[in-house]
Order: sequence, then structure tokens, then C-alpha cells
Amino acid sequence: MTRIKAPRAVDGRTRNESRSAEPQVSGRGVTINDIARIAGVSKKTVSRVINRSPMVHEDTRARIQAVMDRYRYVPDPQARGLAFRKSFLIGLVYDNPNAQYIVNMMEGALDGLRGSDYELVVHPCDRHSSEFIAGVRHFVDRQKLRGVIVLPPISENEDLIATLKDAGCEYVRVSYAMLDEPSRMLISNDRQAVAEVASYLQSLGHQRIGYIAGPRGFMSARERREGFVEALEKRGLRIPEAMIVEGGYTYESGLAGAESLLSHSPRPTAIFASNDEMAAGVYRAARDLGLDVPRDLSVVGFDDGPIAGRLSPPLTTVRLPIRDIGRMAASKLIAPDPHGRPEDGSSSSLILPHLVVRDSCQPPRS
Repeated sequence: MTRIKAPRAVDGRTRNESRSAEPQVSGRGVTINDIARIAGVSKKTVSRVINRSPMVHEDTRARIQAVMDRYRYVPDPQARGLAFRKSFLIGLVYDNPNAQYIVNMMEGALDGLRGSDYELVVHPCDRHSSEFIAGVRHFVDRQKLRGVIVLPPISENEDLIATLKDAGCEYVRVSYAMLDEPSRMLISNDRQAVAEVASYLQSLGHQRIGYIAGPRGFMSARERREGFVEALEKRGLRIPEAMIVEGGYTYESGLAGAESLLSHSPRPTAIFASNDEMAAGVYRAARDLGLDVPRDLSVVGFDDGPIAGRLSPPLTTVRLPIRDIGRMAASKLIAPDPHGRPEDGSSSSLILPHLVVRDSCQPPRS
């Protein structure tokens, strides 16, 4: 094979580029060394263009990009990862019983990574396991992750966060309170959202209201429960303890919780379930008792996942923009901003859920 002699650059252009610098490719693809020789620059300069470094003049960048386009050169992510001692992978770490929440978060993270060189890898874990933190550390080290998105409730675990810092791994925490620097946080203001639910149910005339809380140990469960109870008390309504049951963010726990609440006499005229999966369980319990939603029982959920619009009647629920949260978290990791602004330009790490009124509520029957 004839060795290609590197052309000499003159005034930013290569002499006889098209004639003498064409790569002689036989049985292999064009390499970064070929691109450097054709463009008349160093391999380091090509690498800077590939990695979008600002330390390259625009005319040089354009010339190198044109050469890469001409030969359809695609940088090897593995090789780039070795150069940076990090892979082009973003991790999603979670322990959450709500499958739809995880799916929506994954789709949002993929939205945020689309068009970049990064890929998403997921790591389900068990926060109750003795190997929980060691398992996450092994995942981070094995994959050489650029960063991780940490979902609640494990995003609230400070030992886990300390481990990520020790591993030199960037992270974004999704939670319900400011636990870290704004650049590392996305916060959902659930208290404001459940106050909307309280106001709406009171405006319809409901006074006997049941509540199905999330599982103990989840900050979201605490924020939603406390926020809802406080909002009703400010409006002169008090929920008896017997009208509050704990669920597990699952359909089955919503069914069991609703059966318990509806066994009381007088039974509640409205039930607020703190996620849509549990609200679907309330629908089933009402139907089993021959109750009509919303004529006999008004129901409100939380999340506004796909199931909310598929129930009959469609569910009134709090819209938590889970997919947007995933997208913003991924953007924070691949284009970090010291002030906490994601790549899309939004100025805050605060997410504001809001009530979406559909057909599952009406005034109580007199």
C-alpha cells in the first residue's frame, strides 16, 4: 500500500488536497488519521472538532467537517470514551414500583439525548438490599458513565450521592425538595398541585373526602399527603385519620385502599389517589360495589399518565410532566450549566404540576 504523505497546510488550505491526499482505503474504513492528513491538520485538531471544542477556528472546523462528511466518517464512541476515560453513556438509576413512571422518564431522557453522541443505560435496584449502594457503584465503574439520573426515592439517599461523588460521576437528582445544588436538581412542587385538588373538590361541594397516600418512605408520598391535608384544613375541612389509607403506588394497593375507604358509613363522596395507577384501582372497587363514577363517587389521580385518558370516564388528575423531567435531567448532564439551567434554556430546576379536569368528578349527590 502506498503511504500517504501528509500535505503541507498553506494559509489554512492544503495544497493539492483532492489529488494527493485522497485516502487509499482497502479493507478498512477511513480513520481519524486519514481525516487529519486530508484536512492538513493534526489529529488533535480533528479530535477537538469531533468533541465540539471551542478551541478551533470556524474556517478550520468547517474544512474538517466537510472532509468528514465527504468520506462519511463516523467517530467511534468507544474510542472517544477511552480518550476521555468516560463512555458516552448516561445511566438511569431507580427503585420505583410504578412502571409507567419509569417508562415515561426513560422516554424523556432519550428525548434529551437525541442528536447527541450519548446513549441511555438503565439500572433498576433495590434500596432495601445490603448491596444497593455497592451495586450502583459497580454499575457506574463498569460502564464508565458520564453521569446518572437518580430517581426518587433513592435520589434522597445521601450515602448514594456521596458514592457517586467519590466515583467522579456527575448526577442529577429528581426529588420534591431542594437537596443539592440547583445544577444537580429537578424538583416537583407537589404541594402546590395537591392544593389545586383540594380547592377543586371543595368547589364541587365535597366534604367527605378519602385519600390514598403513597408508600411510607417516599418523599413524594409525604409531600402530597401533608400538602393535601393542610390545604383542606385551610379551607375549613378536616380529613379524619380513618379516611386516609396507605397505598403502594400500584393498581392493587389502590383497589385495596378504596375497598377500605368505601366500607365506611357514611362513605366518602370523593377519593383522591396519589397516583393514577391507584386511581384505576378505585374505579374497580367502585364498580364492584355498584357505584358509578362520578355520579356516586368522584375520583382524582396524580401523574396524568396514559392510563388517565383510557379510563372510563377519563380521569381528572394532576399532570406531572414526567417525560419533560427526564428530558431536562438528561440535558443537564450532557450540557451542564453552573446556574442549573438545562440545555433547552429554561431558567429553573422547579417543575410545576397542575390539575387537569376531565369527567371523573361532579358535585356529590344530595
